Amino acid sequence: MKKDSNVTLVYSTDVGRIAPEKEVQEAPQGDGIVRIHKDSKGRKGKGVSVIKGLALSEKELKALAQKLKKQCGCGGTVKEFTIEVQTDNREQLKTLLEKLNYQVKLAGG
Repeated sequence: MKKDSNVTLVYSTDVGRIAPEKEVQEAPQGDGIVRIHKDSKGRKGKGVSVIKGLALSEKELKALAQKLKKQCGCGGTVKEFTIEVQTDNREQLKTLLEKLNYQVKLAGG
């Protein structure tokens, strides 16, 4: 069957309810320095520490976040290649990351 270049697909039942495959995103490459920010916007005044600059895959980030949360005794999450830990104690996070051979800087206030 010959395809006409003027005709576009409006509706198709070929895929049904099957979701298309997710694209695997590559970790952003930084300058090799891990930065820890303090953030409280959009969290009703509760402060969290945001760790940026880790050039790790999603699985490795989740494993590292789990380790940090256990050491700090708090919660947290991984969002868009950053780790958010629900603590204001950035010094403790810095020492934990330095023990894992990362170069760490405290950024922001």
